[in-house]
Amino acid sequence: MLPQASLSRLVSRAAVRSLRTAAAETIPSTSIKVLRVVDAVRQWRKPHMTNFRSVGLVPTMGALHEGHFSLIRAAARENHHVVVSIYVNPAQFGIKEDLASYPVTWDADVAALARLDREFADDGANLGRISAVFAPSTAEIYPSGFPGQEIDSKGSFVTITPVGEVLEGASRPTFFRGVATICMKLFNIVQPDRVYFGQKDVQQTVVIKRMVKDFMLPTEVVVCPTTRESDGLALSSRNVYLGTRRRHVAIVLSKALRAAQETYDCGKLDRNDVLGAANTVADTMLQAQMELPPNQRVTWEVDYISLADPDTLQEVDAVDPAKGAVLSGAIKMLPVEEAQNGEDLGHSGGPAVRLIDNIILPPKAQ
Repeated sequence: MLPQASLSRLVSRAAVRSLRTAAAETIPSTSIKVLRVVDAVRQWRKPHMTNFRSVGLVPTMGALHEGHFSLIRAAARENHHVVVSIYVNPAQFGIKEDLASYPVTWDADVAALARLDREFADDGANLGRISAVFAPSTAEIYPSGFPGQEIDSKGSFVTITPVGEVLEGASRPTFFRGVATICMKLFNIVQPDRVYFGQKDVQQTVVIKRMVKDFMLPTEVVVCPTTRESDGLALSSRNVYLGTRRRHVAIVLSKALRAAQETYDCGKLDRNDVLGAANTVADTMLQAQMELPPNQRVTWEVDYISLADPDTLQEVDAVDPAKGAVLSGAIKMLPVEEAQNGEDLGHSGGPAVRLIDNIILPPKAQ
């Protein structure tokens, strides 16, 4: 039998857990629960598992846009319940990256989710609806304390190598460690049957698929097509940083990748031919900008334009027509050199913005 003091502590802890899980909010005018602690999610999840009701998870960092909504729609078509997580994970940011200025739009996000859930109720074509938003604090997600953003930080991390060390991983060495760690935590907390990611973050999808496979996690990774603006720009929460002038020119990456795709579609398989088309577009557009005066031009730096194996993301000298390849790129849109009077520079004054994009080159018929 436990000593009375130990028993009292156990009862006290149980009471605290009960209070924490009972304090679930709901989004006004909806049945969508807002869950902020792990115990609340597990309490919500348990009966759905018992009743064989499927759960789809859409992980986000908030600042929701149509790209996120397309993932949520896909999840609602295929699952009885949809959970949307909203958490700006500091482990995904380097020590000099834009964590402090990252857009936090909670009120707009929950209002958008409420509208989307009403859309699901009205059309009746979906299997399920949005049932919960998981919006934890950093203290909840990192119960032993946040270990830090430095490369040599000590703590409990998930690292997926070598696929997480190339491309984005080469430029942002802690990024995929942060992505894999938070996804492992979310998968363990929510225990989703399916998780939904966008193709825009192609390397992230490869990393997460590898993690699910190697750690034998009982969830299916569903990758949905990239959602784009009408001019081809891939939707991203970071696009709010661009402002009007840079937004007009931000299509440079998607145009460059489309030029490479067209070269592949015309039968070219060699790396120099395929990437040469992309580099020509990027160089030509930058030269045109450099001929403009400082109060009109936009400049950027190309981090990489890649032609890689679709499974390993290792660079290839030529596309294997039986496998296809992944075209991807990253550029840094630099702050405007000279602002015009009253010019919209973008969120947080228009800092440098990292944009990524990709196109999947499909296998060719043999």
